[in-house]
Amino acid sequence: MQKLTDYTDYAEAQQHWSPKKLWELFDGDENSLNIAHECIDRHATDASRVAITVVHANGPDEILTYREISQDSSRFAHYLAAQGVAPGDRVAVMLEPSKAFYTALFGIIKTGAIAVPMFTLFGPDAMRLRIEDCRPKLLLTNPEKAAMAKNLQEVGIQIIDDTFLTGLTQFPDTFKAETRASDLAIFQYTSGTTRELPDAIRHTHKALVTLMVAALYGTGLRPGDKFFCPSSPAWGHGLWHGTLAPLALGLSIGAYAGKFNASRLLQALSTHRFTNMSAAATHYRMMRNSPEINQHEYYFNKLSFTGEPIDSSTESFIEGLFKTSICSMYGTTEIGVILVSYPGASDFPVKHGSLGKPIPGGIVEVQDAEGRPCPPNVVGEMKVMRRNEWVATKDLGRIDEDGYFYHAGRADDVIISAGWTMSAVEIEDTLLKHPDIREAAVIGVPDALRGQVVKAFVISTRPGDDTFTSEIQDFVRAQLSQHEYPRHVAFPTELPKTPAGKIHRKKLREQEVAFKPVDTQPQNEHATQ
Repeated sequence: MQKLTDYTDYAEAQQHWSPKKLWELFDGDENSLNIAHECIDRHATDASRVAITVVHANGPDEILTYREISQDSSRFAHYLAAQGVAPGDRVAVMLEPSKAFYTALFGIIKTGAIAVPMFTLFGPDAMRLRIEDCRPKLLLTNPEKAAMAKNLQEVGIQIIDDTFLTGLTQFPDTFKAETRASDLAIFQYTSGTTRELPDAIRHTHKALVTLMVAALYGTGLRPGDKFFCPSSPAWGHGLWHGTLAPLALGLSIGAYAGKFNASRLLQALSTHRFTNMSAAATHYRMMRNSPEINQHEYYFNKLSFTGEPIDSSTESFIEGLFKTSICSMYGTTEIGVILVSYPGASDFPVKHGSLGKPIPGGIVEVQDAEGRPCPPNVVGEMKVMRRNEWVATKDLGRIDEDGYFYHAGRADDVIISAGWTMSAVEIEDTLLKHPDIREAAVIGVPDALRGQVVKAFVISTRPGDDTFTSEIQDFVRAQLSQHEYPRHVAFPTELPKTPAGKIHRKKLREQEVAFKPVDTQPQNEHATQ
């Protein structure tokens, strides 16, 4: 009997997909399903089968087999049970990708407890807010973060290091997981600020089954792929799309630990001959800017990105270098993936700049303010049908005559100036075509005459002087239109980003809250904001 993994084309996806077919990819059912079993234990029969290659920013690569993770996580599950951790208890994990991280993550899930991944770069406020929100029984972390957490109330802290892992050998190396599909498995926090803690998304074990739609058609995972995702498993992309989905299919995957270094990543991609990669647009831009980008041989046949739109110049560069199309995968932590570009499908032309088309069985529309479908090339809000109701994505978009969707920015990223409606995403894309601009972000700032005007924040190795400012403004005028150029240009040393790597326009807007009348002449701001 053929499974969904046997089909690769777009037409086949539309014909054969069904919820029942998704379940055929797993051992479990509604009454008995456990993420750790599906992702690790069932693939551990071959002792030499490589599960994860951890690329460390500083240090050698770490090779972990399915058998090793299965046994270590089972021992860890017994340890947790001995500590009184029961099904439904929360256990926070604040570790970089490593043997310790995967041992802890899958050990927690085996016991029926709820794993709460936490970003290792969180400061004390961000850590405290999440700990107070989810109230874990244990926090598993390293010595540095343990010291930062010492004042937290009612949470046990356990340092997971080599000594601790060695001590686990006293426990049995098998553990029978007993969870239902509807049991909670993971709490996932989205990347918000410490002042506005986002709600934890509560995932059940069944979420792994639903996830496979994005895995098959968003990242194009198929048996035989060597898959890499550089995003942190503290976030949705790195955990679900980068870790759980490919492991559920028994693939050999790669993860990145430590401070991101594009040159280190490129070396590992070549050395280990990865064939499929899903990354944030920021990762691709950083790879493009690496001086070592052309010093390696690459083996990709599928590429995807998510999180934010990729600028057209980076898209073209990466495709030329890696010799394959880069495919969009669009969704949010709350609603999941809804638009994909079907990597690996020979009958699906990938359109530059598009978000692709709906997942099999998905219904997505661009609607106007009254909830009516917008005609082609008219911007509205993207909505998805769920349980016979339209759910807003809070993103703007449009469709073309062929049914491809295009992103037009967040609803709050639209800039209205003197009656003109402008897209921050479109202006940023144009700025990034300038050969001397490495990164760019655009927001609207108050203006006494026009209501708002465009302000650009530019990262460049060139001095941010009046000459460069005028050149940037002329460049945008020539590429877009006379009214869309940035009347203000700032040259900060870096751009604020969310922990997931997206440009944090909200923080930029917060820096501009004070209303100031703006001169109508072109502006240059030598900023370090």
